[in-house]
Amino acid sequence: MKPTVTPCAPQFSSGPCAKRPGWGPAALADAALGRSHRSKIGKSKLKEVIDRTRALLGVPDDYRIGIVPASDTGAFEMAMWSMLGARGVDLLAWESFGSGWVTDVVKQLKLEDVRVLEADYGQIADLSATDPKRDIVFTFNGTTSGVRVPNGDWIADDREGLTFCDATSAVFAMDLPWQKLDVTTYSWQKVLGGEGAHGMLILSPRAVERLESYAPAWPMPKIFRLTKGGKLIEGIFKGETINTPSMLAVEDVLDALKWAEQIGGLKGMIARSEANLAAVSAWVEKSDWAGFLAADPAVRSSTSICISASDPWFDGLSEDDQRAAMKQIDSLLEAEGVAFDINGYRDAPAGLRLWGGATVEASDMEALLPWLDWAYGQVKQAKSQAA
Repeated sequence: MKPTVTPCAPQFSSGPCAKRPGWGPAALADAALGRSHRSKIGKSKLKEVIDRTRALLGVPDDYRIGIVPASDTGAFEMAMWSMLGARGVDLLAWESFGSGWVTDVVKQLKLEDVRVLEADYGQIADLSATDPKRDIVFTFNGTTSGVRVPNGDWIADDREGLTFCDATSAVFAMDLPWQKLDVTTYSWQKVLGGEGAHGMLILSPRAVERLESYAPAWPMPKIFRLTKGGKLIEGIFKGETINTPSMLAVEDVLDALKWAEQIGGLKGMIARSEANLAAVSAWVEKSDWAGFLAADPAVRSSTSICISASDPWFDGLSEDDQRAAMKQIDSLLEAEGVAFDINGYRDAPAGLRLWGGATVEASDMEALLPWLDWAYGQVKQAKSQAA
């Protein structure tokens, strides 16, 4: 039967993600609009983002935190273009974004000493096969597969290479092992529910040493330049951004950071995300059609929760028909105002993807789940009758 209870907030998109509960335009009233980002107030707000980020995430004092252009993609490519090539590199890929970094390194930077360690969607690459003498490039949480690394134990404390971690759908929802990470990037529009276009770049002292001792062989665009005269441009890590940021977006992320502090900081954010995964797990356990794309709970994401169908009827469909069925479910739920943008990623196996980050209320996730059963039943019935 059609459910009667609907989520208060139907935003379950995996990016941009739901705003924090209670958010409204009034939260942006103090934005420094029409002011230079290099003015005293502009720089103070940018520096405040950095300071609040450090305190919330527990980033070590000797790590640098900078605000950079072009979201997580810009931050990660800036890091790769600036630091890779000094030694061999191991690339880990088990979904589309990790595969994208492989493409960048192999086809754009054209590095020669490269090893690619891959796994199918729903699985994870062999972390134990990485070499601590080499640089390691990986995603902490695969946004399009719902697969995350279980911890940082596989990264050597005495490594010689650098670790490059794309953490955009993990940070603020998972406990990152900072001492294992040399380069970490993310964007505001994921777990914080902020606005897009701005990236965060966090560097360990070892990463700074690489920047100051190694010069890549290729030209560097201005927005990628982190050094001048062989020295780190320290201003970038004090709020003096490379290009012009949106002060409206800056105000929005400050609002999100203040909210995170109010709900218990990082522990509170992690707990909220884990509560969403717990709700979905309880539903899957009782479901006669749904399962997790990530079969192993140890590597299952609490943010990008990927659902697959496994009943005999669905398994009997062609791949194209499976994708069409999931698209219909997505459309049905959008038409009902119940869930927006939950169809699985285009390169992933046919399925649904529910964002379970900290800005999503567990009560909304619980309200959504019966609607998934209803929509699946509607599509199955319609297709069976048509056949």
